Amino acid sequence: MKFGFYLPSHGDTARRGPLIEIAQTGERLGYESMVVGDHIMAPRVSNSSYPYSVGSEVPWDEGGEHLEQLTELTFLAAVTERIRLVPSVMIVPYRNPLLAAKILATMDVLSEGRLTIGIGVGWLEEEFEALDSPPFVDRGAATNEYLEAFKELWTSDNPIYDGKFVKLSNIEFSPKPIQKPHPPIWVGGQSRPAIRRAVEHGNAWHPVGATPATPLEPDKLVSDIEYMNNHAVRIGRDPSEVEVAMKAPLYDTELASGDDRRRFSGEPEQISEDIQTYAALGVTNLIFDVRGSDLNRILERMAWLSEEVMSLM
Repeated sequence: MKFGFYLPSHGDTARRGPLIEIAQTGERLGYESMVVGDHIMAPRVSNSSYPYSVGSEVPWDEGGEHLEQLTELTFLAAVTERIRLVPSVMIVPYRNPLLAAKILATMDVLSEGRLTIGIGVGWLEEEFEALDSPPFVDRGAATNEYLEAFKELWTSDNPIYDGKFVKLSNIEFSPKPIQKPHPPIWVGGQSRPAIRRAVEHGNAWHPVGATPATPLEPDKLVSDIEYMNNHAVRIGRDPSEVEVAMKAPLYDTELASGDDRRRFSGEPEQISEDIQTYAALGVTNLIFDVRGSDLNRILERMAWLSEEVMSLM
């Protein structure tokens, strides 16, 4: 099992000094990856439904503040040496595909091959409108085309693509990413189309493991992985080529009580058992959410998880 952690992208901990300390601490403690989410703006009024809360409420109250994820990770690449950089998820239709492919290739070159690209189709319709992205209803189809165009740009000496949302011709594109044929792609989402997209375009399926609206309990995970493997066979791909990189919460000990204990809460041995349960089902990466408004608390949680839980694995 490989472990990662979320980086803050807003508030006092999302500033130069704290971010450097968090990133370097994560690398020193042996984490495999660090992860940043993606929002460019926030609407003042939204009619969109957030897919990961019970009541579909939008989860932020920070007035729309978010550091741009690719810039944040590129900055942290310069102050680290080994830890992998994971935009998770990058909303693919938000950025011009040619420019996005260039930025991602540049990140891989400057980080000396440490980029993993977590991608998603997005959920905030007003953000699509503000960015003049492809229509919200077409976000899945546009994402598929963008991913195909990325790979064409990264691997072909004469990139050509003729789609509905992307058209490429008469292009010299360099440098190519260091990782061959391209950086790993983790496809986020828990819908059937997202799972199919992971098989058809990705190197890993990247679900959110435990949210109130869509808890990914072991029995559900077994069903989803079976669907994923069957789809791989259906399209002629080896199922073992598609890993599972799951986002997981990290609950405080006081939230663990009795028969209603939340997964990834409680004592180190309990969390270790949860990790082993998911590992046995095929999960290869777990990304824990250690974010908060207090830097010392973030660093304490990272150290506790590494020294008390990861050490048991």
